Amino acid sequence: MVQQRNDPYAQFNFIVELDGIDVAGFTEIGGIAAESDIIEYREGADQPTARKLPGLLTYSNITLKKGYTTNTELWDWRKTTLDGMTERKGGAIILLDEARQPVLRWNFVNGWVSKYEGPALSSTTNEAAIEAIEISHEGVELEV
Repeated sequence: MVQQRNDPYAQFNFIVELDGIDVAGFTEIGGIAAESDIIEYREGADQPTARKLPGLLTYSNITLKKGYTTNTELWDWRKTTLDGMTERKGGAIILLDEARQPVLRWNFVNGWVSKYEGPALSSTTNEAAIEAIEISHEGVELEV
């Protein structure tokens, strides 16, 4: 019997959707994380060890980085918050296999740009100018 190999997916093969529309080609994504606070609890008759209960669920900001171009879509989205009219969007980070077919998808809800970072500029390097945003959101879910 021949076992089928189950190789991990490459991390460079992904796309980003905002409100169901593919957006710019990002070079790096980070911060897809969910964490529960821990509530320690002990009743008087319990053993001298605290019980650990799940508390408040928090989600890390998602960081997206891409090469800077004349497209101002990310800045425009950030500007909605600066102008007091925060625009929230749902989105997804979609991991693709070698055939560029979706295999994993992290969906987030009620996202808005909480941080915008323009490119670091230096006359002593030939690297691409990179802009970055952080998206604060209210939940992320993995879909296979």
